Amino acid sequence: YATRIVLTFGEQSLEVLDKYPERLREVPGLGKERAAEVQRAWESHRAIGAIMIFLQSHGASPALASRVYKRFGPKAVAIVSQSPYRLALDVWGVGFKTADRIASSLGIGKDAPERAQAGVLHVLSEQNAQGHVFAPRSKLAEAAATMLEIDVVAAEGAIDTLRAAERVKVERGLDDDSVYSPQLYAAEVGVSERMAALLGAPAAGRSLEPLVEAALTSFEKRSKVVLAPEQRGAIGLAAESKVVVITGGPGVGKTTIVRALLDLLDAAGLRTRLAAPTGRAAKRMSEATSREATTLHRLLEFDPKSGTFGKNEQSPLDLGALVVDETSMVDLPLFEVMLSALPSGARLILVGDVDQLPSVGPGAVLRDVIDSRVVPTARLTAVFRQAEGSHIVESAHRIHAGLSPVSEKGNKGQFYVVERIGDAESADVIVDLVTNRIPKSFGLDPIRDVVVLTPMHRGEAGTTKLNERLQASLNPSGPSVKVGLRLYRLGDKVMQLKNDYDREVYNGDVGFVSRLDQEARTLSVRFDEREVVYAEGDLDELTLAYATSIHKSQGSEYPAVVIPIQMHHFVMLSRNLFYTAVTRGKRLVVLVADPRAVSMGLAETRKGWRATSLADRLRAKVRGE
Repeated sequence: YATRIVLTFGEQSLEVLDKYPERLREVPGLGKERAAEVQRAWESHRAIGAIMIFLQSHGASPALASRVYKRFGPKAVAIVSQSPYRLALDVWGVGFKTADRIASSLGIGKDAPERAQAGVLHVLSEQNAQGHVFAPRSKLAEAAATMLEIDVVAAEGAIDTLRAAERVKVERGLDDDSVYSPQLYAAEVGVSERMAALLGAPAAGRSLEPLVEAALTSFEKRSKVVLAPEQRGAIGLAAESKVVVITGGPGVGKTTIVRALLDLLDAAGLRTRLAAPTGRAAKRMSEATSREATTLHRLLEFDPKSGTFGKNEQSPLDLGALVVDETSMVDLPLFEVMLSALPSGARLILVGDVDQLPSVGPGAVLRDVIDSRVVPTARLTAVFRQAEGSHIVESAHRIHAGLSPVSEKGNKGQFYVVERIGDAESADVIVDLVTNRIPKSFGLDPIRDVVVLTPMHRGEAGTTKLNERLQASLNPSGPSVKVGLRLYRLGDKVMQLKNDYDREVYNGDVGFVSRLDQEARTLSVRFDEREVVYAEGDLDELTLAYATSIHKSQGSEYPAVVIPIQMHHFVMLSRNLFYTAVTRGKRLVVLVADPRAVSMGLAETRKGWRATSLADRLRAKVRGE
């Protein structure tokens, strides 16, 4: 439309856009809605231009401007001028060094108290981003002092100032103090208090125990299954407990137990809702149970504009029982909101695999609830007949036990280990497997059915380089839009990188580029049955998804996964990382592995550890320990 505007108004085009935007209706082919869209885009462009000039004058890159405008709007220049460190704390994708450089240009000295405080908050925020609920005070002060190149005493002083201003919460400990953000402290305390209240209140409705035998007999007859003693034990525990955890690895029958439990809850006349932390997990839950399942955010009526939930203590959920699947993926803040919205008499059934990677967000909720020993827990270990023949399930259980997986032979198997040493050689093999060998041998679509799951983003065998190579091999030409270093083509497989509640697409959702407007620099992505439009300024929320990180794959299943395990990945390698990756594959799993890296990862069992006090708080609240 830019060409049409210039042809219509000539040298007056900028003046029309600035002062008389209503005249855009005079442009041939530009209707009322499109004219309004052009006007909004121009106003945004002008604002971004002002921010760009301001930021560039202080040493920042032009690419930063649109993100800053998106976060702060028209007040961006004033906010950044007064509080430049908010860039690192509030703007997605901006590091502390960038904010520090701008702050220095604005005249804030290296020894300024506000710089030390911003550094402490940044390090604490980074710890939270890594999943820790708190940071030990001594380590926080040391890390902040090192990053800022200041004395540890100054960092300690900054922590004290922040505590006095109630910008952090410091809790005394025997060996070291724990430093929390106020939000995560409130969430951890809130979970312990709400769980204690839930456990202490009587269950609403009929007792389930007298109904168990009849409900299970009916379920077995209708479903044509025979429940194993371990499964019956888990259902019995759920019947006698108001809150229960059901955990176990692949093939142990968790889904069958949930289906049987739903029959039991129906027999008791309880209104039961099903939920999961992601759309993918909710969809799988719905398919497995033939019942409606929703995301926790939707169940709790999250409002993206206000950032609040419609369901809470004042407006609780209308239900008698809640079943949550993939609970290992639920982070601490979301779990606290969920508990606050439960009626006091509701039953809560938490289902998940505690040995998978913990949630992307802070906390290790499922692990902590189990470790607290205040919630009855059924640990399932027996692998059932239908899963016994699965080499994927067998390999997952070997990995869980710390044993090296064993490769099958021939081209009709499910689990293979291809030994390769070095990133470059393994990357070559991965590209050949995805584009050639797997499609030919197993009849799988290399774009829709196969995904590479990597421990890291960097390196020849990381997501970035592999995505570039796989795009070049699988989707080498066609209409495209380039944003920064990223190129998107029609037909590309892409992933959403952050929760976008307005569009109802979430971190980790995978779709395909279905339309592309090169002139307007927009594209549409089809996620299952929905098509979502992305303007140019939103494209940094997407990335190519031929390869993705193992962390991003949580809650998903794929027909085939290819997993590089190399010594270059050593900082990320751990037993639960392997285990999570392998359990993503449904029909085929291929490890492209250096045997030394496999041994190193199997031996590492601490990388999933997170700094939390939830288990201790639960014990103290419920048992007074």
